[in-house]
Amino acid sequence: MLTDIKLLEEKAKKLRRRNLVMLSKAGLGHTGGDLSVMDILVSLYFAVLRVDPLRPEWAERDRLILSKGHCAGALYVNLAERGFFPEVELDSFAKPLSRLNAHPNRVKVPGVETNTGPLGHGLPVAVGAALAAKLDCAAWRVFVVTGDGELQEGSNWEGALFAAHHSLDNLTMINDRNGLQLGGFTEDINRLEPLADKWRAFGWAVREVDGHNIRQLLTVFQALPFEQGKPNCIIAHTHKGQGVSFIRDNPGWHHRVPNAQELELALQELNDGKEE
Repeated sequence: MLTDIKLLEEKAKKLRRRNLVMLSKAGLGHTGGDLSVMDILVSLYFAVLRVDPLRPEWAERDRLILSKGHCAGALYVNLAERGFFPEVELDSFAKPLSRLNAHPNRVKVPGVETNTGPLGHGLPVAVGAALAAKLDCAAWRVFVVTGDGELQEGSNWEGALFAAHHSLDNLTMINDRNGLQLGGFTEDINRLEPLADKWRAFGWAVREVDGHNIRQLLTVFQALPFEQGKPNCIIAHTHKGQGVSFIRDNPGWHHRVPNAQELELALQELNDGKEE
């Protein structure tokens, strides 16, 4: 596990670069969302989760579910860097017969806990896993990373009620709150705010952090569980396309991937450390 904040920040920058190269080479992917969630995933995989890449099915591992499965690219670069499969395999992303599909597949990819893609499914699956751990008196924890647009799905709120009713304080939901979804800004399409108050009303313990500040992320992860007997909600305020100025907060980069010239400019920005 890494504890040096600077090393984690450098790793996040490295994986943003690797992600952009991978998506550009494939010609498809979700650039904005991948860059948005990267600091969250790096913090989890390299400083928080109890996992063993050599034993991906280890019974006592912590479980991480990426509910926003369309951002599989960000997940894959983290899994490869963590040692679940060779980094060279990233070059096969989304190609015919590749196991690195545009959405993660647990049957094919070590380290993937459940197939995700249809939004609104990840949290309910995580709730079931957390309940299983409680019933088995097991020490492993469940983390689920959601998008914010997908919180408009009713299945999430059914899961939220169930988790609070069963006192699943071994469950942590991290919301990648970048304020954008496929069609534009969440608050223009189907307003979510006041989001923190809604989770509290459903019986969850809530914290809000800067989702690009790894120090803040580690501090909040170290405080788990926030309240005995309550599931944990972390609203991580992020920017879609974080790290690249012409992608950041631009709704047009939900599906779009960089062409050769844009890739060169993006890599230059990340190499220079100009992330704002």
